[in-house]
Amino acid sequence: MSDSNTSSLGNHTLCFYGAGSMAEAILRGLVEAKLADPKNITVMNRQNADRLLQLQQQYGVVPATTDELKNSALNNADVVLLGMKPKDAANAIKTLKPLLRPDQLIVSVIAGLSISTIHQLLEREQPVVRTMPNTSSTIGLGATGISFSDSVNDEQRNLALTMFNAVGLSAVVEEPLIEAVNGVSGSGPAYVYYLMEAMIDAGVQLGLTPEAARELTVQTVRGAAEMVFSTGENPGELRRKVTSPNGTTQAAIETLDRFAFQEGLNKAIVRCAERAREMGDAIRAEAVKD
Repeated sequence: MSDSNTSSLGNHTLCFYGAGSMAEAILRGLVEAKLADPKNITVMNRQNADRLLQLQQQYGVVPATTDELKNSALNNADVVLLGMKPKDAANAIKTLKPLLRPDQLIVSVIAGLSISTIHQLLEREQPVVRTMPNTSSTIGLGATGISFSDSVNDEQRNLALTMFNAVGLSAVVEEPLIEAVNGVSGSGPAYVYYLMEAMIDAGVQLGLTPEAARELTVQTVRGAAEMVFSTGENPGELRRKVTSPNGTTQAAIETLDRFAFQEGLNKAIVRCAERAREMGDAIRAEAVKD
């Protein structure tokens, strides 16, 4: 695990292919932490020029709004970050193949897209970093799983780690475990939001105002996470400490157990990982088409 920014990207140039929320989170982290000069970051997408101009105005990055600018940025960048939608990935990467240099570092944030599929689409052993960040990267509290292809050198490895440490913490894992990262932390914020929805709704049913229920829920979740982080204790042990025999918390936990809360969440995480693999299979199938 790493959660510190120990280096900068220096004069390395970056090209973001795809300008969605995850791309914005990463480039914002780099710019706000002064790890990269905004003038060294180019952003592009298929057709939404207004979005690119918005990012330019907000962060000072360079928009590539014409085919000429896109091709130049892709060819000259040290790092190309792939952030397009999974359904568009195969065709987009095939289009990129003649524009990329074999030594460029490719960083993917596309769910399900394996390193081998990227190599297949590019028809060469390009240096590739496969990542699975989450949306908390937007506020600098992301959790990212990272895997490297064999051709990634030490400098490129450090560049990738610097990028994702700028928006939270990163964990280097073997590539087959990236789907597990997707299940646990990639989609993890949504599980917590779902829990919070239920807590707020129950509070309102019990008579709290929506505002009070929301404030109490947010602070409770925030405090619980900070307790685990700051104490280093196992969440199960912290739960046991606040669960008095025959008390109110025990009554609540027993109710959750009757509804198979933990089993349901475990199955949800496993299903998320399975779905990521299915998406990867679909991209791989698209890759073999002419």
